[in-house]
Amino acid sequence: MEELQKYNRKKFIKQISLAGGALALSGIPSDLLASTGITKITILHTNDTHSRIDPFPASDPKFGGMGGVARRMQIINKIRSEENNVLLLDSGDIFQGTPYFNYYGGELEIKLMSAMKYDAATMGNHDFDAGIDGFAKQLPHASFPFLCSNYNFENTILAGKTHAYKIIEKGNIRIGIFGLGIELQGLVDEKCYGKTIYNDPLSVANKIAKHLKENENCLIVICLSHLGYRYDGSKKVSDAVLASQSENIDLILGGHTHTFLDTPEEFKNLKSKNVLVAQTGFGGIRLGRIDFFIEKKSGNISHENRTVKIS
Repeated sequence: MEELQKYNRKKFIKQISLAGGALALSGIPSDLLASTGITKITILHTNDTHSRIDPFPASDPKFGGMGGVARRMQIINKIRSEENNVLLLDSGDIFQGTPYFNYYGGELEIKLMSAMKYDAATMGNHDFDAGIDGFAKQLPHASFPFLCSNYNFENTILAGKTHAYKIIEKGNIRIGIFGLGIELQGLVDEKCYGKTIYNDPLSVANKIAKHLKENENCLIVICLSHLGYRYDGSKKVSDAVLASQSENIDLILGGHTHTFLDTPEEFKNLKSKNVLVAQTGFGGIRLGRIDFFIEKKSGNISHENRTVKIS
């Protein structure tokens, strides 16, 4: 019986390979994949939702009728009902953009993210718009951690209230997640971020990613970045720069530049390994999805991606 199972497994994987790798895996239930020694990890992600609780008004010339938290939640719940190992992540700028933020100060946004069961988020520059005190006031409503690796909050009210990274295990796969924020000076009023110290994201990222890979045995390392996708003709640190100058990051989920990427961009890192960079624009009108397929015996990782339009 055991030999038959091994044979069927090898035959199944061979058929998958001939059919096109990850593309052929996408429609196969997680339970069936697991029986062949393949673990499927589904990453869902958002960025720059900017307090867009309701859909865009029908009169909006670009995004009329699109988005809305209720629709996003429905899609997320459906995916969770279909998949075993799902992570939901956000790359910052949760606040600012509609009267909901002006009136509730971010409370509604955080409560809704908790209801959607986000696993982690990072802070964007607009998440400082109510000041550090205002952000700290909303943290009790969050059932998920905020990951801020390169912001030092030691001398602020946020001291000890954010985390450098988080490790989550799904399907016996260890996944390390950390967050990076953009330089606040010149972008945010100093009174809003106070004594927050900004540290170089490249050095911080390489240090944490190495720790997650080598010391914490994370097979997949994800960076929640609010650095921006790319700045042509500038030395400013971006996701493109981070991807090419890092060593242990597998996936960068970006924000800040409101870049609509239909599919993740692939970059070669310092070890000539692929790094994926993804971003879903802004306003909550898209939900990013990346499925990783891990072959346990070989450790090989493949992926498939799609962007879900919320309309």
